Amino acid sequence: MARSALMNVMVGAAAKAGRRLARDFGEVENLQVSVKGPGDFVTKADMEAEKTIYEELSRARPDFGFLMEERGEVEGKDPESRWIVDPMNGTTNFLHSIPIFAISIALEREGQIVAAVIYNPLMDELFTAEKGGGAFFNDRRIRVANRRHMTDGLFGVPVPHLGRGNHGDSLRQIRNLMANTGGIRSTGAPAIDLAWVAAGRFDGIVGRENQPWDTAAGLLLVREAGGFVSDIHGRDDIFGTGTILAANERLIGELERTANKGL
Repeated sequence: MARSALMNVMVGAAAKAGRRLARDFGEVENLQVSVKGPGDFVTKADMEAEKTIYEELSRARPDFGFLMEERGEVEGKDPESRWIVDPMNGTTNFLHSIPIFAISIALEREGQIVAAVIYNPLMDELFTAEKGGGAFFNDRRIRVANRRHMTDGLFGVPVPHLGRGNHGDSLRQIRNLMANTGGIRSTGAPAIDLAWVAAGRFDGIVGRENQPWDTAAGLLLVREAGGFVSDIHGRDDIFGTGTILAANERLIGELERTANKGL
């Protein structure tokens, strides 16, 4: 697959940051046995990855702004273009030596996501998409799964933890999905959840309490893979509500009804 100049810039930034994260990941297991623990180390790894991405993207497109997990909003000279970046989506997995995390980079122009990269450096899995150009996994075109019934499907569903989320609503939602699906999983990485929907590994996802950098790249991947994405109420306010649903055309309506039943 011939990549555009823009996609080469994004992939290059993700690959450079990914090499650093892969090296750091190898140190985490050793730090697990220390008294201090690996928390400070992982925070530094996260920030260094973001610094690498910031520098690479700024060099290539100096006028673009940024919305980043650590740096926050960085205004650019071009008010219509900004990068939305999560340098380590799935930080808790990284902290516990679980190789399910990803770099997520999206380009937003005039309020629309137009290009996306999600890269898991440990598994060397690269997901890319440009608006109108389709979605790809390691340069091979991908499509969402074609299942017609939720009872046959596998769905990504987050599980809240101490200090996060409405546990009561989440339990009701999980109970609804348990009773109406072929299986549910929690990866701990929203960007990977969405990439896996695009690749047909998951049939859909339900997400809550997300930040824009969690979902920006993934929502374009799903749409370019032929899927549908909305907020939890079926509207297009994903960033505003922090919620997200994704599935194929046949399942998205049923997923919305099931996820909201009794809430």
